[in-house]
Amino acid sequence: MNLQKKLKISTPGRICLFGEHQDYLNLPVIAAAISKRVTVSGVKSEGQKISVKLPDINMHEEIFLSNLIPYTKERDYLRSSINVMIRNGFTFSSGFDCLITGDIPINTGTASSSALVVGWINFLARISDQQKSLTEHEIAKLAHEAEVLEFSEPGGMMDHYSTALGGIIYLSTFPTISIEKLNCNPGYFILGNSQEPKNTTEILARVKNGVLKIIEKLKSKYPDFDIQSFSPESLNKYENDINEEEFKLLYGNARNKLITQEAYTLMNNTNFEHEKFGLLLTEHQKMLRDYLKISTNKIDRMLNTALDAGALGGKINGSGGGGCMFAYAPFDTEKILNAVKKIAPESYIINIDKGTQLEINGEEY
Repeated sequence: MNLQKKLKISTPGRICLFGEHQDYLNLPVIAAAISKRVTVSGVKSEGQKISVKLPDINMHEEIFLSNLIPYTKERDYLRSSINVMIRNGFTFSSGFDCLITGDIPINTGTASSSALVVGWINFLARISDQQKSLTEHEIAKLAHEAEVLEFSEPGGMMDHYSTALGGIIYLSTFPTISIEKLNCNPGYFILGNSQEPKNTTEILARVKNGVLKIIEKLKSKYPDFDIQSFSPESLNKYENDINEEEFKLLYGNARNKLITQEAYTLMNNTNFEHEKFGLLLTEHQKMLRDYLKISTNKIDRMLNTALDAGALGGKINGSGGGGCMFAYAPFDTEKILNAVKKIAPESYIINIDKGTQLEINGEEY
């Protein structure tokens, strides 16, 4: 490869439209790539050093190539991605100089880290000695390996497939992984950053572990209990076996599963109903707020303000306890944005966007 050939990879963040806190139960989710992106650009250099500048977070990484690059911190995704690529047969006979920038809100539930890893994997494959063009599915799989499996982290594949494939995807993991791209473009959303720090560890400990313990308890008494076929209407059968808090957790997840199924049907309909789509988002938020208890007072105020200004629906985005929300705003978009900005200045108009993309010397491929 010519040392002067400049590669540039652009990768989107994502919002989870439907199915929040469902992936670890092997229940389907609907996620969408958004028009907030991270960009990895670079050229090959002499020697064995990889230089990565990340001005948005005031970092500069220097990585020296070897067969097994040691990690220097928790979740060392730049290095883990290189190790994963080497284990999968890629070679790097020289280093490269890189710049990583982006406008995806960080640590807010919009998959900024997954977008970075997906973009980095795509970049590494193309700047490697093999100069390989991976499929979007291959990129997502390798990114999941580098971000989640390499560090034994809890996490599904929604973020990696969303940011790699782009558009809107319906992801099902039971009985096997199945991904369907939905040919639907609902229009504009308002993404609002509450600037409240997320406490993902606490949320997952309470919600994820709580639900998994309930399922284990019920299966020990009712071997035929199955979360895949479980419905809110069947809860009465178990009301003497679980307490009120467990009841709410189980009901919220069961109802969210049905909401996701309703949304899937709606989004496959050629006659897309904007109002119904918005109502489903708002009902999903009600389950997350009142039953899973992952929303916050500020995010509730942001959503209510958006609805009062004309938004058709909305919900918290990500694991909860802070971070971002989004409101569905296909009409009166600027008006809704200005209303939300009075509470959360870091708010933006976003739309559904394409997946990870390559440019070589400024030309898109």
